[in-house]
Amino acid sequence: MDDAAQTFTLDLSHRPASPAVAPLRNLAGLTRAELTAVLVETGAVPADKARMRASQLWRWIHHFGVAGFDRMTDISKEMRTTLAEHFVVARPEIVERQVSRDGTRKWLLRFAPGIEAETVYIPDVGRAGALCVSSQVGCTLNCTFCHTGTQALVRNLTAAEIVAQVQVARDDLEEWPSPREERRLSNIVFMGMGEPLYNLDNVAAAIDIVSDNEGIALSRRRITVSTSGVVPELIPLGDRTQAMLAISLHATNDALRDELVPLNKKYPLDHLMAGIRAYPGLSNARRVTFEYVMLKGINDSPAEARALVKLIQGLPAKVNLIPFNPWPGSPYQCSDWGTIETFAAILNRAGYASPIRTPRGRDILAACGQLKSESEKVRASARRALETETAD
Repeated sequence: MDDAAQTFTLDLSHRPASPAVAPLRNLAGLTRAELTAVLVETGAVPADKARMRASQLWRWIHHFGVAGFDRMTDISKEMRTTLAEHFVVARPEIVERQVSRDGTRKWLLRFAPGIEAETVYIPDVGRAGALCVSSQVGCTLNCTFCHTGTQALVRNLTAAEIVAQVQVARDDLEEWPSPREERRLSNIVFMGMGEPLYNLDNVAAAIDIVSDNEGIALSRRRITVSTSGVVPELIPLGDRTQAMLAISLHATNDALRDELVPLNKKYPLDHLMAGIRAYPGLSNARRVTFEYVMLKGINDSPAEARALVKLIQGLPAKVNLIPFNPWPGSPYQCSDWGTIETFAAILNRAGYASPIRTPRGRDILAACGQLKSESEKVRASARRALETETAD
């Protein structure tokens, strides 16, 4: 065969792949120490100027709420360019925003592909309004009355992802720069998706960030962490965060609580109550809150109310009575209003404040126990659009 007629095949199967470009580090959720360190590690800022530069950035991110370096006017243009080459100041994607008839707002946030969580702002709660934040995507506890418990755990949220929920809410409420008075978002409650004490490191770091006096500056006494009873982490929670404690209780005996809150099988009521009594800082000024969902014919009898009084006797406490919020496929019904009022009256006569929590955001599945991200199925807005097209 003539050499000129020969053909050759070039094998590229072993060619090294192009190196992946690492995403820029997001500064919006770092602690002060992390922020200072990362400025030096990347070479963006000399070590002798890192603390000063970190303080500048902290104030812009957490007091003024800016989401870009171009607005940081007391930093030179050259330095802003350098920072932008190494970092971002970004918010998560808002997949869906819903507003209830009662003013409750719910956001479905996407932090990464398949990583979604919900956060809810409830007006007229606490001093002005409370933000219910999530600490995990999904949950491992499988509480039978809770919609969130029907979604398997995907992963813990990082401190940055927890703080981002606060930032998104304040963006929407137009509450930057961070006000000292007349706040619309005055309280934070870790009562969204997940068990906070299974993610204590990130929860504690997030609380450090949002309580910092040069940033969002929320008092730690206006931050409440709710747990189903991870007893070994109660004292570390108090020591590390000084947050207010709430206990998702819902039953006064082990047999029923084993059914409603399966974690009780690991940490039964006698262990839980001992852990609560040892919580750091517990006093009449820093009462523990017991959350008690009212389930018709399950845990709402006068006898249960008297048992609850006996269980919490001697503790500085209040009891939030929560009318059960229905969700698709739930096996329970809400107690009748008269039954709830009778239950509350027994607690009140025993000296325990027992407000009946007004259901908020039920029409957008934003009420207590209704949160569930749409990660594992077609997200809600797309599903509704599909249903509308089918109906037409």
